[in-house]
Amino acid sequence: MHFPGRFTDQLVADNLAQVSLSFLVDDLVVRRGGAAANIAFALGMLRQRPVLIGAVGDDFADYRSWLERHGVDCSGVHVSEVAHTARFVCTTDEEFNQIASFYTGAMAEARNVELAPVLDRSGADLVLIGPNDPLAMLRHADECRQRGYPFASDPSQQLARLDGAQVRRVVEGAEYLFSNQYEWGLLLQKTGWTESDVRERIGVRVTTLGAAGAEVVGGDGSRLLVPAVPERGRVDPTGVGDGFRAGFLAGVQCGLSWERAAQLGSLVAVHVLEVTGTQEWSLDHGRALRRFTDAYGAAAATDVAPLLA
Repeated sequence: MHFPGRFTDQLVADNLAQVSLSFLVDDLVVRRGGAAANIAFALGMLRQRPVLIGAVGDDFADYRSWLERHGVDCSGVHVSEVAHTARFVCTTDEEFNQIASFYTGAMAEARNVELAPVLDRSGADLVLIGPNDPLAMLRHADECRQRGYPFASDPSQQLARLDGAQVRRVVEGAEYLFSNQYEWGLLLQKTGWTESDVRERIGVRVTTLGAAGAEVVGGDGSRLLVPAVPERGRVDPTGVGDGFRAGFLAGVQCGLSWERAAQLGSLVAVHVLEVTGTQEWSLDHGRALRRFTDAYGAAAATDVAPLLA
């Protein structure tokens, strides 16, 4: 929502012990979101077969239809009998100050979801553990290790909530570790690990660097810096990292090199960046391939063409 004024003008400095404020807003926009759903949506746009796992409320019906129309298997989604779907509600004033609330809701029930039935039914070959209910993240990482399921770890926003032992538990044994540059530093701080400690415990580290692109580090310490696709207009950064993850994983699952996978991730990311909302972008495959060619060259485009055909 948008408040056509300044929050600070409504605060009485001598009376902050009791605050009761109401803002008449002039705009309300409802956007679909959630890290797992954003990533699944983007994978569907790349004609993969993503399976969404999580917990929602009975208000999820319209969202489910949207995702299924875009190629997402929602059969692994648990529907709560008592809580609404998690949501983030934010009001922004004229100076871009924000007052916001995050409602956990049904997300807390994700800790009750077992992966095995969903993976056995779907045949999915990689689990991405994204930011979720902390106990769900821990349970799913443990289950992946116990059952031998390859998994990628993407704790992102929940790094602030998890303690060092929990972060180590979510990350240990992951085939891929995703983070942005700030989160990578926070992960090292919380775990007490060095960079070499992390390499000993995971397969590949993928760290997004914003406009500078992404860094891919192998278990042997080899480093690859992949530049971003040049943007044509920065509109909304929300969900850009989710788009990158989807493109990268789609590339890896289709047998592309880490470099090509990161380049594909950057292509998806810039599509998200250039629209308002995390799932409001579209993919014209012909134009996308031309844009990829302009950014990375004809040889690279030949490798990714099957995903953009």
